[in-house]
Amino acid sequence: MLTKKRTVFCFTSIFVLLVGLMVIACNTGSIKLSPAELFQGLFIEYNETVHTVYDLRFPRIFVAMLSGAALAVSGVLFQAVLKNPLADPSMIGVSSGAGLTAVIISACFPSAYFMMPICALVGGLLSFILVYVLSFKTGKGLSPIRILLVGIAVRAVFDGIISALDSMGGTTSSATSVVDANITMKTWSDVKLLSIYVIIGLVLAFGSYYLCNLLALEDRTARSLGINVNHVRIFVSFIAVLLASIATAVAGVISFVGLIVPHIARLLIGADHKKLIPFSALFGALLLLLADTIGRTICAPYEISASIVMAVLGGPFFIVLLRTNKKI
Repeated sequence: MLTKKRTVFCFTSIFVLLVGLMVIACNTGSIKLSPAELFQGLFIEYNETVHTVYDLRFPRIFVAMLSGAALAVSGVLFQAVLKNPLADPSMIGVSSGAGLTAVIISACFPSAYFMMPICALVGGLLSFILVYVLSFKTGKGLSPIRILLVGIAVRAVFDGIISALDSMGGTTSSATSVVDANITMKTWSDVKLLSIYVIIGLVLAFGSYYLCNLLALEDRTARSLGINVNHVRIFVSFIAVLLASIATAVAGVISFVGLIVPHIARLLIGADHKKLIPFSALFGALLLLLADTIGRTICAPYEISASIVMAVLGGPFFIVLLRTNKKI
C-alpha cells in the first residue's frame, strides 16, 4: 500500500518540475529572462521583451502541456478499457485517424479551422470503431492482442495516406504541422481552442475514475455489482478518443506519451485511477514539454519536432519497461 506521504511527494515533485521546466522553456532561445523579470513583465508592468516571449513562446509551451496531458490521460483510459498495458491512442490507430481527418480539413476546408477538433474527434471515433469491428471474431469476441495488432495495421494505412497527401504538395502549412507534429508557430488562438476541449475531456476523465477502477475487475464481478460493462467501456472509450483526437488536431500525431506515462505513473503512485488520472495529466504535460524543449536546443538554431524526440527516446525506454515489467 502506497503511503499518503509518498503520493503527496510525487504530486509535489512533478508539479515543481513542471513549473521549473516552464521557466527553462521560456528562456530557451536568443532572449533570456530571469524569473523575476518574467514575473514583473507579466503581472506588474509592461516589458517589450517579456511581451515578445509571451506571444512567441508561451503558446507553444501551453500547447505542449495541454497536448501531453490529453495524450497521457487518453492512454490511461484506453489501458483501462482494453485491459492491455500496450494500449495507446497512437498504437491502436486513433491518433492517425484523427490526424488524417485534420489534414483533410486543413487542406480542403481551411476556413473550417475552428471545426477541426470536432472533425478530428469524428475521425478518431471512426478509426476506433473500425479497429473494433475488424478485431471482432464470431464466437471469440474481442481479444486485446487482436485489437492491438489490427490497430497497428490501421495506423499504418492512415499514416501512409497522410504521407501521400503531404507529398503531393497541395497541403497547407497547418496540415503540414499535423503531419510533422510541429508546434513551432502556435498562437494563443490554438491554445484557446485546445484548452476548451482538453479541460472538458480531463474533467470527464477524472469524473470516470470510479468506472475505470471497476473495469480493472473481472467482467463477471463488475456485472454482479449492477454495472453494464459494455456501456461503461463505450463511455470511457469516447472520453479517451476525445482527448487523443483534440491533441492530434492541434499538435499533430505524437507517439509514446500515452504509452509510457501510465506505466511510470503506476509505479510511482499505484493503480487507483483517482490518483492515476491527475498525476498522468501532470506527467504527460511535463514529458511532452521536455521533448519539445530538447528538440529546440539539441541542434539549435535548427529544431527537431517533439514527435521525433518522443520516438527516439520513447522507443528504447518502452523496451526497457517491457523487459523489466514481470506482468507483461
